[in-house]
Amino acid sequence: MNTPLHAASHHPTRGPHWAQLLPGLGLCLAIAIAAIELGRLHWLGEHGFSALTVAIVLGMLLGNSVYGSFAATSGAGVSFSKQRLLRAGVVLYGLRLTLQDIAHVGWAGVLIDALVLSSTLALAWLAGTKLFKLDHHTALLVGAGSAICGAAAVMATEPVLKARAEKVTVAVSTVVVFGTLAIFLYPALYTLNQHWGWLPAGAQAFGLYTGSTVHEVAQVVAAAHAMGEQAADTAVIAKMVRVMMLAPFLILLSAVMARSQRHSGSAHGEAAHAHTRLSIPWFAFLFIGVVVFNSLQWLPASTVAAANDLDTLLLAMAMGALGLTTHIGAIRQAGVKPLLLAALLFGWLIVGGGAINAGITALWG
Repeated sequence: MNTPLHAASHHPTRGPHWAQLLPGLGLCLAIAIAAIELGRLHWLGEHGFSALTVAIVLGMLLGNSVYGSFAATSGAGVSFSKQRLLRAGVVLYGLRLTLQDIAHVGWAGVLIDALVLSSTLALAWLAGTKLFKLDHHTALLVGAGSAICGAAAVMATEPVLKARAEKVTVAVSTVVVFGTLAIFLYPALYTLNQHWGWLPAGAQAFGLYTGSTVHEVAQVVAAAHAMGEQAADTAVIAKMVRVMMLAPFLILLSAVMARSQRHSGSAHGEAAHAHTRLSIPWFAFLFIGVVVFNSLQWLPASTVAAANDLDTLLLAMAMGALGLTTHIGAIRQAGVKPLLLAALLFGWLIVGGGAINAGITALWG
């Protein structure tokens, strides 16, 4: 990541004055509120469109039309939303999870999630960089969105990679396309599975498969809802366990990035090494801490609900800011290759993820 959440308080002269942030923060707040309200519409919710995906669309509409006329006054606040508020939102996301969630799916469920995640990321890296000749950032962002938790994973990965806005938006777009397709495909697969028995029979087993392979939490809910309450409950818990794996992924990615930069800069002497130190994603550790704290269940349910609402607002502001700074021309330049990579990963999640689910379930007995 670029800077820890509290860095501005240590170096007040390095960042803009609060008064300079207000116009951009106000704009991102307006986008976030509109996105949250639109996300409550029955049709959008039914099709798995969360407030976050709506926010980036609204941001892009403004960013590619009228935003240019007041970007100079709003830029500081938009940048703050895209960076600092994003990290705060990822940390607060931990209040949606508890360690008790692991017990509900068992160690077999945890192993399934881990294997699906790691294999999808490995395929994204190999196919993205070798087959489709994509840059490392795009391959990793598309991979993170497919493997972990959709747009939230893409956004959380961005500070570690320091990727450009258009690459993040391309990755989020692939999550929207194939996650939406999954909403309609998985209930059909559930019906077929009852006849053909590719996966262990029962709503709970298919719920675990759904939660371990569908992109977004909202998309998991929408897809599993059509299969019944038991499948939906298991799917959401499996998905939440998968979300927990975001923090170790970010920490490992940061270490790998630092090592890679050290190797690539070794020819430039010690000065190069000074600029390739491990960039520790502190917000990932804070995320883990919040999950552990939430597992103690010390906070009243109403407080947790209010914090989750605040978290959705912060993440929607960050997504709106991302949309504002994304230009359609840059997305066009990315071409069809990121979409092809996402399609390959989607196929792997369905087929490979199904094989992992069937294999682990059979071995676990």
